[in-house]
Amino acid sequence: MAPPPSTASFGWWKKKSHAHRGGGTPVVIKMENPNWSMVELEAPSEEDFLRAEHHTAAAAANKTRNRNAKQLTWVLLLKAHKAAGCLTSIASAFFSLGSLVRRRVAAGRTDHPPTSADTHEIQKLRTRFFYSCIKLFLWLSVVLFAFELCAYFKGWHFATPNLQLQYIFQSPLAIKGAFDLLYSSWVLVRVHYLAPPLQFLANACIVLFLIQSLDRLILCLGCFWIRFKRIKPVPKHDDTSDLESGQKGFFPMVLVQIPMCNEKEVYQQSIAAVCNLDWPKSKILIQVLDDSDDPTAQTLIKEEVLKWQEAGANIVYRHRILRDGYKAGNLKSAMNCSYVKDYEFVAIFDADFQPNPDFLRRTVPHFKDNEELGLVQARWSFVNKDENLLTRLQDINLSFHFEVEQQVNGVFINFFGFNGTAGVWRIKALEDSGGWMERTTVEDMDIAVRAHLRGWKFIFLNDVECQCELPESYEAYRKQQHRWHSGPMQLFRLCLPDIIRAKISMGKKFNLIFLFFLLRKLILPFYSFTLFCIILPMTMFIPEAELPAWVVCYIPATMSFLNILPAPKSFPFIVPYLLFENTMSVTKFNAMISGLFQLGSAYEWVVTKKSGRSSEGDLVSLVEKESKHNKGSSVPNLSEVKMETKQEKMVSKKKKKKKHNRIYMKELTLAFLLLTASARSLLSAQGIHFYFLLFQGVSFLLVGLDLIGEQLD
Repeated sequence: MAPPPSTASFGWWKKKSHAHRGGGTPVVIKMENPNWSMVELEAPSEEDFLRAEHHTAAAAANKTRNRNAKQLTWVLLLKAHKAAGCLTSIASAFFSLGSLVRRRVAAGRTDHPPTSADTHEIQKLRTRFFYSCIKLFLWLSVVLFAFELCAYFKGWHFATPNLQLQYIFQSPLAIKGAFDLLYSSWVLVRVHYLAPPLQFLANACIVLFLIQSLDRLILCLGCFWIRFKRIKPVPKHDDTSDLESGQKGFFPMVLVQIPMCNEKEVYQQSIAAVCNLDWPKSKILIQVLDDSDDPTAQTLIKEEVLKWQEAGANIVYRHRILRDGYKAGNLKSAMNCSYVKDYEFVAIFDADFQPNPDFLRRTVPHFKDNEELGLVQARWSFVNKDENLLTRLQDINLSFHFEVEQQVNGVFINFFGFNGTAGVWRIKALEDSGGWMERTTVEDMDIAVRAHLRGWKFIFLNDVECQCELPESYEAYRKQQHRWHSGPMQLFRLCLPDIIRAKISMGKKFNLIFLFFLLRKLILPFYSFTLFCIILPMTMFIPEAELPAWVVCYIPATMSFLNILPAPKSFPFIVPYLLFENTMSVTKFNAMISGLFQLGSAYEWVVTKKSGRSSEGDLVSLVEKESKHNKGSSVPNLSEVKMETKQEKMVSKKKKKKKHNRIYMKELTLAFLLLTASARSLLSAQGIHFYFLLFQGVSFLLVGLDLIGEQLD
């Protein structure tokens, strides 16, 4: 081996590589060692030859050869040092990750917090089977990876996933030992028994994937057509003047409902926003429907209602003793009041929603001279969409839902799922459809489907927005998504006979059964979880069944690009969005199965945790507009509202518990499954599959360790 390079040689190498790059003639040296590729070095420039003028030609040639040898040695040392540093960084990262997992496990906070002994047992039984299946796949993948790794070092190298078995036993020396015999038997089992059903399931999921992608593409084309033609619902104008306010317009009797439950963070701004709606006071009644079981929350909400009553607002407070049916039971109880018969329309706002003062003036006029119209739905906007990565990804998803799905369905077929809030219903349509029912956790979708079957039409207003909050913690978002995806399956099972018997066109029946329920509520979570979280890792260990690169990379990337078009500012998050949607497929698939087969968790209702992130500027504008329309009336002092809010925040900060992270075992198990499969893909040199599995596994790992979104109190 050549001696280590001297200081002079190092200075010469550094000087030539930085100051005079390209000055010499490239020299290519072919190394005999097959583990190294060709190395390109630079020959000395003219300046170096000037230094050697006093030496003989033989001495100059010897010096050049020695210098090239030293350069080559230095290059090899640098490469070895770089490789060692990379291995050290990877090792330290794994050690840090291991210590992080150990601390999380030691904390004992998993995705099933024990509330009581009975409840904990029920929660364990709910997910035991699903979690056991995922663990089985993980251990199977680990064993297979170890087996394949041994085979790789034994000389079983596969450049492509297609293995030609006819060459296994072609030579009598093909089987060299017990391991080769065992591995050959495993390959035969793989080809004859495992690969065909796995390939069939993969092809079926690919077909479903393509159908769903086609549906999404058609929706995007419909949205483009709406924008190109500037199609939007236009209300009829009414020149009749209101006797009370003197304003011209359509002012029927409107009932406004605010259902809430233990939501101390948001009750003030929601009540303030609704009380400042620009509508004649004699033609509006506000119902605060409080289902809180916390005495402190009840007292605070009741005091807020009394404050606005003293200010002249037509507002009442209702509290149920028997809290049956969750939100549906709350709304049903409120609609049974005797005075409801005096009102023609009802507007519904959840506790964290803050409508603009002109909300009713922009939505209610659409009902004029349109007796078939049952619902006017407004779009949501979010006050905390830039709070963290989780809220940004939710904003992408919901922007596509409103601007594409809701708007296209509203324009072309006059039907979409009611979003449960920020909408105005014709009370006659609610009564004709059977009213609110507590049979599912998606009472909003339930009433929308029944109203559609009765012939009522819906309108979606994409230009009318209502501010609200997004869940900032993964725990809150996960529970919300579980309810949103288990409820539709409950409803589909209950509504299917009614849809078949309904006196509507076959096109509407097809849209309800296949597009609305099966394709967008059942097939989407099914193929997303099965294809990318189960089948793709398994094809790494059974390479005879394969997924094309366009299924793994190009189609998902295209669909993510289409999803992100309604929120162009979120374009830098297109890759995290794709990975996170696949990660959430575990929760959605579990919820879909729970709702479809009536498992216990399907009927679980958890109020989404709010943080109360509404701006004071909104309250200022509300009070200013209220004072313009009601110059003689008084409103609650805004400074007092601000002071009370600040005092409550200070008290909550003092009492705040230490934040912590949870561990989500299903996500962590799938993370290690995908990472193991990515390591196996290296043996077959499948580049795209490796990168997809690697990044998807890291995504599952981050979510499993609760490193996305805000932490929990």
